[in-house]
Amino acid sequence: MKIKNLLILPLMLLGLPLVSCNKQENNKITIAEVTHSIFYAPMYVAKNKGFFKEEGLDVDIITTPGADKTMASLLSKDSQIGLMGKSPELERQLQYHS
Repeated sequence: MKIKNLLILPLMLLGLPLVSCNKQENNKITIAEVTHSIFYAPMYVAKNKGFFKEEGLDVDIITTPGADKTMASLLSKDSQIGLMGKSPELERQLQYHS
């Protein structure tokens, strides 16, 4: 039984990259960030140079006032990606739900 499972796993992993190969138009993605940062410079350049559009992605970047607001945006599905650091409030909430 273990050998069968070991054979299935590599086959599943080989197919995983093919899942993202669908190039649809108007894929709307909202990225919520706590602050503008030099660490996110590659993302800003990609948006301004149109690299996301070339891949069929409509990327919107919003700034949220704090990690808790970014997390709320993710949980409410207003954004699909959240860029934030660890904050005491977020850490407390995560410990409470663990």
